[in-house]
Amino acid sequence: MFDSVPTAPPDPILGLTDAFKADPNPDKINLGVGVYQDETGHTPILDSVTEARKRIIAAEKSKTYMPITGDPAFGRHTQSLLLGADHALVDQKRILTAHCPGGTGALRIAGEYLARLHRGATIHISDPTWANHESVFGAAGLPIETYDYLAGETISLDFEAMLESIEGMARGDVILLHGCCHNPTGIDLSSEQWRTVAERIRDQGLLPLVDLAYQGFADGLNEDAGGLRILASIVPEMIICSSYSKNFGLYNERVGALSIIASSTKAAEAVFSQIKTIIRANYSNPPAHGAAIVTTILDDAQLRKRWEVELAEMRTRINDLRRKFAEALAERRVKLIESGNDFLNHQRGMFSYSGLNREQVTKLRREQAVYIVGSGRINIAGINDRNLVPLCDAIAAVTCAR
Repeated sequence: MFDSVPTAPPDPILGLTDAFKADPNPDKINLGVGVYQDETGHTPILDSVTEARKRIIAAEKSKTYMPITGDPAFGRHTQSLLLGADHALVDQKRILTAHCPGGTGALRIAGEYLARLHRGATIHISDPTWANHESVFGAAGLPIETYDYLAGETISLDFEAMLESIEGMARGDVILLHGCCHNPTGIDLSSEQWRTVAERIRDQGLLPLVDLAYQGFADGLNEDAGGLRILASIVPEMIICSSYSKNFGLYNERVGALSIIASSTKAAEAVFSQIKTIIRANYSNPPAHGAAIVTTILDDAQLRKRWEVELAEMRTRINDLRRKFAEALAERRVKLIESGNDFLNHQRGMFSYSGLNREQVTKLRREQAVYIVGSGRINIAGINDRNLVPLCDAIAAVTCAR
């Protein structure tokens, strides 16, 4: 039976890492996969995480199964990070949270829930969006459409086009919004724009699904949840898929959460009962260790403070790298777009939609051993003081700077 199975194409992002590893060039540069890297090019384990792990191992007495939706304490901490402490939705029991294997796992469970319980609904994703969104929701059986987001010539938000797209969506459809640090563009909505979008979503009768994968990587924990909180104050129902991979550095622990906000306690419990059946038929219950790390850190005031300092250091380093990258390109008279490179400093998070086209990306890989996603998305956190100059020299070479 297996002899006739065709070979699947490589993942557009993870497959890039495989190609990078196979490249014998000692000076190769990988700016593809979205993981934070320090100045040495390594993805560090946070000191707060190391301390939490020690405490967990010392206190652990069993490896029994977790509940289907995970540790309730993990859910409470997730809700507090999303909405702030003592939010009315928590008191009203209108928000319920399930621990999932990564933000991707949360998205897939959300997709299966929508496909089963809201048949006929289409999910609308931004153009562009994270490369795996379409695969995840497509595999769940959801019809997918895109909405306008990027003004390509200026690498900025085309807000009017976005609003026009929303007005064309059918009542009962789902719109996926990036909570902060839009992947791949790094272009976020302002508070005023979030409020306008929330009102249009409410008036249009849409269900927002917020993908919040980078909380704390843009401007701060509370600041980065600002759009989500505005949305929650205006729309009665929402799905939130959040991740702890980036802000805790727990990439291989696969720690994420799926939160449901409903218009009543009864509705929230009904939706959550369906979520439980989907999880049970999928992976049964979540892995314990990564969520235990998050809970241990957030349970302890001093450990949490240490984590917040480490998170701020990562955020500051990324913002400094953006500035250095833009300046180094300017020194080489490279203009990624006609107006220059200042747009880089207005983007947020690890990613930059650079304006490099597919032909230039291919040349960078083949001629300069610089690995970038085909869309031109660059992982800013992959830049360091050692590779900044050769990177900008390589970009100058393929863009034929005058």
